[in-house]
Amino acid sequence: MRRALHLPYAEEELRAIEAGDDVVVSGTLYVGRDQVHRRLFEAISAGGDPPFPFEGSGIYYMGPSPAPEGFPIGSAGPTTSARMDSFSPFLISHGLRLMIGKGPRREEVRKAIEDHQGLYLQAFGGCGALYASCIKRSEVIAYPDLGPEALLKLEVEDFPAICVIDSRGRQYHM
Repeated sequence: MRRALHLPYAEEELRAIEAGDDVVVSGTLYVGRDQVHRRLFEAISAGGDPPFPFEGSGIYYMGPSPAPEGFPIGSAGPTTSARMDSFSPFLISHGLRLMIGKGPRREEVRKAIEDHQGLYLQAFGGCGALYASCIKRSEVIAYPDLGPEALLKLEVEDFPAICVIDSRGRQYHM
């Protein structure tokens, strides 16, 4: 089934999406890879708050390319989600419910998604130009010292993905 997911989302929106559903995401989406995840983990572990609200938000695992003149971002394809797996259960337990990336997740991540009724959506590898066309705005909001791996805030419209782990922990294998 094809589903629309608007960010920030309501919890019931996540629960309505099932493994195997095609999902188009619109709204505010954050970008962070392994170094961002490490810093989020460290900040929360030290009693601080993350630099963006986890509630209602999603994070996209992406390696951005420099923006050509007149565009908000360059190629914006997904990166391997497993690189974030050591931090994901902790971040999920602290409110991060929606993740978008590429490839399989460890069992601990699947279980955390199920326990906290989150979602893991898979973006399609090799589609960086398609995803860039869905991004209407991009800005660095934290950790600028990480360069291209800084935490980004995106405004996306009709960003296509497929649900591969739903809020009940069911998996769809592509």
